[in-house]
Amino acid sequence: MFPNLENQQVPNVTFKTMQDGQWQDVTSDDVFKGKNVIVFSLPGAFTPTCSSSHVPRFNELFPVFKEHGIDRIVCMSVNDTFVMNAWKKEQKAENIDFIPDGNGEFTEKMGLLVDKEALGFGKRSWRYSMLVKDSVIAKMFIEPNKAGDPFEVSDADTMLKFVAPNAQLPKEVTIFTKPGCPHCKRAKKLLAEQNQGYEEVVLGHGASMRTVKALTNRQTVPQIYIDGQHIGGADDLEKYYSSK
Repeated sequence: MFPNLENQQVPNVTFKTMQDGQWQDVTSDDVFKGKNVIVFSLPGAFTPTCSSSHVPRFNELFPVFKEHGIDRIVCMSVNDTFVMNAWKKEQKAENIDFIPDGNGEFTEKMGLLVDKEALGFGKRSWRYSMLVKDSVIAKMFIEPNKAGDPFEVSDADTMLKFVAPNAQLPKEVTIFTKPGCPHCKRAKKLLAEQNQGYEEVVLGHGASMRTVKALTNRQTVPQIYIDGQHIGGADDLEKYYSSK
């Protein structure tokens, strides 16, 4: 069993980070003191579950968390600052602060440093999330201690249900675009004006116009889906919002 440190202070450590080309020490007080912070920690940057589910959903739900008193969301991993900075950029996770626990000091003091040598990872963090209020751990969701990399309770939706059980979830939006498309740019601008997050599928990066035609029976972009409903292009999106 992993230790549950609820009602205890977070470990006091110094994280070595690279910001704007300069080394900068970030302390636990810098991260947690006087703030309501959600932390989710995971085995490694760029790994499948972390990149496809854990990070994107926390990034998507940050505006909802913010409405309910959360000041920041931190993604932590036993990786160095260069890896974490590159991962943040690749994930386009502007709503999340990526903190490198490069030496595993914070994770070890949390009692959640585990041996991943069989995978060639060395020592890494067990997957968990926690709510920290002014440096005190208010709630922890620790994945069950079983083989593999379970992802059952440390997800963003579980944390949101704890923080704000009646919170209204944002709509799920997917937009198909291609580089240089002015109508795609207009549609994304409209979504931004509505404070609506979205998943962007760029043609040429894992999808093609054939994909769009198969899904929508159209051969133009953008094509937008909201909560699984096909809305259409930029003009259709404008009509969708003007009717609300």
